Amino acid sequence: MGSPMRGWMVGAALLAALAAPWGRAAPLETAEVHRAVALSTGEERMRGPWSWPVVGPVIRDFDPPETPYGAGHRGVDIAVALGTPVRAPAAGEVTFAGTVGGERYVTLDHGGGLRSTYSWLSEISVRAGDVVAAGAPVGLSGWGHPGSAIPHLHLGVRLDGVYVDPLRYLGPAPVPEVVHLAPLPQG
Repeated sequence: MGSPMRGWMVGAALLAALAAPWGRAAPLETAEVHRAVALSTGEERMRGPWSWPVVGPVIRDFDPPETPYGAGHRGVDIAVALGTPVRAPAAGEVTFAGTVGGERYVTLDHGGGLRSTYSWLSEISVRAGDVVAAGAPVGLSGWGHPGSAIPHLHLGVRLDGVYVDPLRYLGPAPVPEVVHLAPLPQG
């Protein structure tokens, strides 16, 4: 039996494929839709205390590397329109706000060895040393991973220096902000 989250992921992935609000048609491939369906199978996911830094479907899941420098995907990719405000999911201190290899990144320290990173931003609105509240803007989303067909925010989370699944820290997906129902006709 499918979970409500699985239904949200399928609906959001299909909406993203149909709407393509990013200035060019970029329908999701069938494999990407299936991957979106498979993302929310764990009971512990999306039960955390953090708010979502952006609202959109997760189009690429966390895939931990087998070794510290091995291949993997050290976060989740959340599809959003280019230039979407990125907000701190929890209070923290900005430990890095700048460029790496010509791309913009922000890292927040939330205490207790927990850090979050926002990658491939189009604009940064904080500086190292700033203390931000939950929901405070830290920048604007960029295109995402080089070569990606869908603009997105890459969210990474580390606990004591080890990458962990960001969906374990995020609360339930904000479905009402993604899916808007049409009013019923009067009569």
